[in-house]
Amino acid sequence: MSRRVKRPLAKRAAGDRPKGAKPYRDGSKEARRRPEVRAKRASKGGAEHSSFDARLRAPQDDGSRSGIPAAKERAEPPPLPTKVQTVAVTADEANMRVDRFLEARFPGLSFSHIQRIVRKGELRVNGKRADSKDRLEEGQSVRIPPLKLDAPKAAASFSEASKKTHDALKDMILFEDDDVMVLNKPAGLAVQGGSGITRHVDQMLETMRDAKGQRPRLVHRLDRETSGCLLVAKTRFAATALTGSFRHRSARKIYWALVAGVPKPKQGRISTYLAKEENEDDSIMRVAAHGDEGASHAVTYYAVVETSAAKLAWVSLKPVTGRTHQLRAHMAHIDHAIVGDPKYFNKENWQLPGGLQNRLHLLARRIVIPHPRGGFIDATAPLPPHMLQSWNLLGLEADRFDPIENAPEE
Repeated sequence: MSRRVKRPLAKRAAGDRPKGAKPYRDGSKEARRRPEVRAKRASKGGAEHSSFDARLRAPQDDGSRSGIPAAKERAEPPPLPTKVQTVAVTADEANMRVDRFLEARFPGLSFSHIQRIVRKGELRVNGKRADSKDRLEEGQSVRIPPLKLDAPKAAASFSEASKKTHDALKDMILFEDDDVMVLNKPAGLAVQGGSGITRHVDQMLETMRDAKGQRPRLVHRLDRETSGCLLVAKTRFAATALTGSFRHRSARKIYWALVAGVPKPKQGRISTYLAKEENEDDSIMRVAAHGDEGASHAVTYYAVVETSAAKLAWVSLKPVTGRTHQLRAHMAHIDHAIVGDPKYFNKENWQLPGGLQNRLHLLARRIVIPHPRGGFIDATAPLPPHMLQSWNLLGLEADRFDPIENAPEE
């Protein structure tokens, strides 16, 4: 069943609302410079709400940047055992891999230490040696040897180039805690390597290895020319949890785009099958028929936020699925391609208004996803420079309410 959100993202200053509209967010300079990130836990004995609206009511009462509940409210990780102990696999731990089981029980344990004790046969399940990839069953008996944290490694000295890369990543951070980062990826920076790509986020993350040698991990992707919220896990535990949230569609993403023409109706749902089409120089996603080889179902909700005459529209997009180039292919499919899209812009004899840069006008505006240790991460990215320039030239108000909040989540 579809859910609908009845409340806006956040309140703006009183008296500064578009007539008859709910405000979107505080449009002050401070709000744009430091986007708000909030989280919510379920009350004791109660269930967490799953809609966007429920996620947005949590007060940020601890004054922290992250909004994740203060550490004292969380259960402290159990101490590492100093002698052999035997534990039973619980129902919640059933079907977990052996290495994930240890990682979940003892978050401070390094990956190398887990692999070492398993390889040596020091960890046993029902008295038998276990492989790290073996799956556990409820009620099984697990023998755990004495454990210890690896000694911290001396901080590696950065080269000048590495320091610049590290500082560049730090400047992108919208939100960070011990488990997660949300980066504001700039347009033009690739997320991963490929043909002709010498600099990308995945490579840059090498400069952020911790004392145990762990490096942050990408858990989702953005196109090279798409700017905005990029989620990164700092630990294996967080990577597993966040990947699961994407797989189960618990993550909610909102994108902003500038498109050619004004979609009618002004709010709608796009549902197609998409398949990759290869050619000599490039590949694109084409609208395909159900049953075509490689075709995957893709669903996008859209809403027009504001228009510039009848030539351009600012639209807000909520993808339900996460197919390659989904938003770009879908907007081109309904004959309202995203401005500056080199692959999918299909308007013949269409002239770019003066002053607008011919670059992809697509922003991963916001992401809301369950935090691996409870609550929710809610991060918002500002318009990138080329889109902000376009908004200013066209007189679009970047702090207006966002009607996509009324789109279903399923």
